[in-house]
Amino acid sequence: MSILNFEDAEALGHVLSVDTATVIVKVADVEALRSLQVNRLVALQSSLAGQHLIGIIQKITRTAVEERTEAADVEGAGGDQAHPEVNLVRITLIGTLIDLAGAKPNVFRRTLETVPEIEANCFALEGERLTKFMQVISAVSGDGHRLSLGRYTLDEKAEAFLNGNKFFQRHAIVVGSTGSGKSWTTARILEQVAGLDNANAIVFDVHGEYRSLDGAGFQHLKVAGPADIEAARTIADGVLHLPYWLMGYESLISMFVDRSDQNAPNQSMIMSRAITQAKRNFLESGGHSEVLANFTIDSPVPFSIDELLAELNRLNEEMVPGARGEKQGDFHGKLSRLIQRLDSKRTDRRLGFLFPASSEVMAYGWLDKLVSTLLAGKAALGGKGGVKIIDFSEVPSDILPLIVSMVARLTFSVQQWVSIDHRHPIALFCDEAHLYLPERVESSAAENSISVFERIAKEGRKYGVGLVVISQRPAEVNRTVVSQCNNVITMRLTNGEDQAVVRRLLPDSLGGFGDLLPILDTGEALVVGDAILLPTRIRVMPPVNEPRSGTIDFWDKWADASNEGQLKSAVESWRRQTMASPKAA
Repeated sequence: MSILNFEDAEALGHVLSVDTATVIVKVADVEALRSLQVNRLVALQSSLAGQHLIGIIQKITRTAVEERTEAADVEGAGGDQAHPEVNLVRITLIGTLIDLAGAKPNVFRRTLETVPEIEANCFALEGERLTKFMQVISAVSGDGHRLSLGRYTLDEKAEAFLNGNKFFQRHAIVVGSTGSGKSWTTARILEQVAGLDNANAIVFDVHGEYRSLDGAGFQHLKVAGPADIEAARTIADGVLHLPYWLMGYESLISMFVDRSDQNAPNQSMIMSRAITQAKRNFLESGGHSEVLANFTIDSPVPFSIDELLAELNRLNEEMVPGARGEKQGDFHGKLSRLIQRLDSKRTDRRLGFLFPASSEVMAYGWLDKLVSTLLAGKAALGGKGGVKIIDFSEVPSDILPLIVSMVARLTFSVQQWVSIDHRHPIALFCDEAHLYLPERVESSAAENSISVFERIAKEGRKYGVGLVVISQRPAEVNRTVVSQCNNVITMRLTNGEDQAVVRRLLPDSLGGFGDLLPILDTGEALVVGDAILLPTRIRVMPPVNEPRSGTIDFWDKWADASNEGQLKSAVESWRRQTMASPKAA
């Protein structure tokens, strides 16, 4: 039985005009007009029996219309007469509710198989009918792929589901101003993912916000800091070393070569030759002849940084035979700055994770262990840790884009080389994406990071790599990556530039939704995209474990006389470049 069993007498108005997905309805009853609200749902009669078209109210107007009459043409007549008024409602059509599709009753589809006829009835969708319709939406959108986000603002009795397949296949973006509930929403999604039997996701946690997420589905990792290196912590302790030899050629050049140096082209060329030779030496000494034939400078093969430095020093000091004795070699003195930069980076304690002292990290088989830790699904990990949260908080900000993109590149490369029959999909959650995916490129590190993520955004779906871009400043995130996100979860946005970015992502027919962005409540989201049948407002349910978003109650802290800061320990942590407690004296 149809849930939309309207009587003609219940009509609030009749269709006046139709333009593709936009319908203008004329409302005669003023009381009916007053009860309408923008962004509420309506149902219109379809030209096909057993169907109703569902639309969203975009605009309500009441306009006085001046009518010319014979009496009005008489001088002095009709001057005080009231003008009749026309009540119009503009509606955007979003889909079709079919009473019976095959053997299945009440099926909603995001398609418009027809448009309403002129003078067709329009009905308000409210009360019990609205509740039943929202239940239909929840059942359809959640059928077999349930990613529960919260409750619909239209009807809080109905649970709002996203289609989990389409959400990650088509990429997604989660945005919102500080304090709007962005991290809360992300945590809610992550908890849903972690609960799946064979979950597989990586979270780039730049500020350590998601340390609080707990349970068998989560695995917490961190990029090694100075204290971790002193304690010789390894992957078994949840500490990641990301050695320099995992970097691609462009990343290595951007890190070690100063492109403003007049000798930069020579330095890059020599680096290329020296690294390739060092990798060849490693493979030959290890007896890996099967790799020697086809490896490249970008192949993930360990090589000795000492061997590289020795070769650079040799070329920088080289003397060659000349017509009148020895003369300086072609690169004599031209590699000095490169050697200094490389040596200073190698001795920087903050970069210990890049230059590990452990021989284990320099072993040929160590990469297998790292890849298994990062990319294996929950089932392969014994039912634990399908969602890997990587804490990058101790990574220096100037090389953060290089290190995050190194993990992303490793993920994408491995997925490329897995046979399609055995490929297990993985999602990358890019928290604070504007820090390593900036719209304005101001460093070679950011340029390399953007190159990696743009490729994932464009081609990731083919290899089972999904992106979830998370930022409080969408206007500062690379536009190419953002444009590939076909699902939008936006919390409150108060900045005009950020609002403009989100408006560009909305379908033309739903452009009016952009007006809601600055007035959304905390924890309320506007959700539009392939993953949701009904583009609408959703009140996000709180996660089991709220993230440490860093929101501090200023007034309460200032009013608490007993609250004492830890300034001395903060200074010591600053000096030691680690949040770990210093050893007891």
